[in-house]
Amino acid sequence: QVQLVESGGGLVQAGGSLRLSCAASGSIFNINDMGWYRQAPGKQRERVAVITDGGATNYGDFVLGRFAISRDNAKNTVYLQMNSLKPEDSAVYYCNAAIDTRGSYYFKYYWGQGTQVTVSS
Repeated sequence: QVQLVESGGGLVQAGGSLRLSCAASGSIFNINDMGWYRQAPGKQRERVAVITDGGATNYGDFVLGRFAISRDNAKNTVYLQMNSLKPEDSAVYYCNAAIDTRGSYYFKYYWGQGTQVTVSS
């Protein structure tokens, strides 16, 4: 099986920074896209950032250059550096990855359990 374990969430003041990490473990042959999504109370889950295995990135419109996604393929880990945080960034942040567990290049998406980010004003 595969597990995605996030870390790095917490409470920060507006304007501050946090760095989230997500490590994938288990039966992993290949990982394609890795990304971060978030969900605030009463809102739908939205895409924050995605990075391909080749390093191409894509961000949600609200990021506006404040966040940076990166990955370490040797460690099966994806990171999200969040700067200039705003109270509206408060949400549970989820890691997501497309993982091949059989060596067949059939990719299935897996989710982490989520980590809470709270930004105080």
